[in-house]
Amino acid sequence: MESWSFPPDYDSDYMPDPDSRYWFPERETMDPGERDAAILGRIREVMRYAYENATFYRDKWDAAGVHPDHVKSLEDFERVPVVTKAELRQSQEEHPPFGNYLCVPEEEIHHIHGTSGTTGRPTAFAIGRRDWRTIANNQARVMWGMGLRPGDIVFIGSVFSLYMGSWGTLIGAERLRAKTFPFGAGATGMTARAAVWMRMTKPKAFYGTPSYALHLAETALAEGIEPKDFGLGLLFFSGEPGASVPSIKTRIEELYGAQVIDCGTMAEMTPWMNAAGSKETDGMLLWQDMVYTEICDPKTLARVGWGKQGTPVYTHLERLSQPMIRLASGDLTLWVDQPNPCGRTYPSLPHGVFGRIDDQFTIRGENVYPSEIDSALNELAHYGGEHRIIISREAAMDELLVRVEPDPETYADRQAVSAFQAAAKHRLEKLVGLRAAVEIVAPGSIPRTDFKARRVIDDRAVFREMAAQMEEAER
Repeated sequence: MESWSFPPDYDSDYMPDPDSRYWFPERETMDPGERDAAILGRIREVMRYAYENATFYRDKWDAAGVHPDHVKSLEDFERVPVVTKAELRQSQEEHPPFGNYLCVPEEEIHHIHGTSGTTGRPTAFAIGRRDWRTIANNQARVMWGMGLRPGDIVFIGSVFSLYMGSWGTLIGAERLRAKTFPFGAGATGMTARAAVWMRMTKPKAFYGTPSYALHLAETALAEGIEPKDFGLGLLFFSGEPGASVPSIKTRIEELYGAQVIDCGTMAEMTPWMNAAGSKETDGMLLWQDMVYTEICDPKTLARVGWGKQGTPVYTHLERLSQPMIRLASGDLTLWVDQPNPCGRTYPSLPHGVFGRIDDQFTIRGENVYPSEIDSALNELAHYGGEHRIIISREAAMDELLVRVEPDPETYADRQAVSAFQAAAKHRLEKLVGLRAAVEIVAPGSIPRTDFKARRVIDDRAVFREMAAQMEEAER
């Protein structure tokens, strides 16, 4: 296998033949059984390394009666206890700022990133200098599989701060020897300027979130700029579901006249492109020789069979600074093991990642993912590009209200509005399986986002709080 060593030692001067489909032909197309054998050996190395360098893992595994030497098969590895995000936060609270799962001296840390901390203590990601180079090589390899080549312009339309997506794309594109345009996002008026710059520079690729790509196209059109005039060949996305949802994917491809590729797992698992589509293969390939991925039952955390749904459990195979070993993601997906059009012999997630399990909401006994509603509305003619999902409880039953923007032409015609409202209600009932009240609102009245869309408003908590107060008053 090419460059298969631990610790990793990538050749920064290496470049494949420009006509090659693969960055590492052997690693990407080898017999899956042979790859699994190599991965098992690597897992043992990574576990020994973590056991020796991180009290977090040593204490956790000792308490579970697990030792790296016990893992003699991938089935044995399934018995290694998973790591949760809650454990990582607790570790950093008790051993600030990077936790006792940091496996390198602090002076070797090169970049610090993290979570926003909007719902509690932020989690700090400490990435060593050697890991930074490894991540760059990993991301470049995946981007090569997307069809990017040296000299191509990669326009990065996402925030440059704590968010790992922008930085991983940047260093991957730089390692690929592409022309990088780290434009960013978030400032007032920035989206309109992005449209001007993209029309001027004609980038080969755009990176951001699906929501922002739709917002960018809408803004460009309002400025009299046709998104197809950007000359993009591909848009690749992470950060939220959408790029593997057929209706959303098709809508973006039609707006830009370019291919859409889905990618991304978790910031903790950077290289986050360890699940990513290729130029020829939809959905996401699991690049198992970078990050080993198991799809597991969310409750038992036992691996599920091919064609089954479960939650990804990730293990770094090349990270030194904060290696994640069996990190439970909390997302939901479905995996398969079948031939890929690109010839790579990895398993895949044909529908991408559906979303976080805790993003799922239940209405009258039906489990619903926001991405399902997104998909249903994006299939509607005259959909204006934005909506909000409001869950409430005014009586004994949960109620679902969907506020939807139609396009301006439809909104200007009362009969067209009524027809659009009826179509939206029918589509939601047919595709999502539940009745919803649909409220039509003016085009542009729902705020757009430069980052991940947050479309669900759950005010059942208000009802619960009122009910609790009433119950307390009756005692």
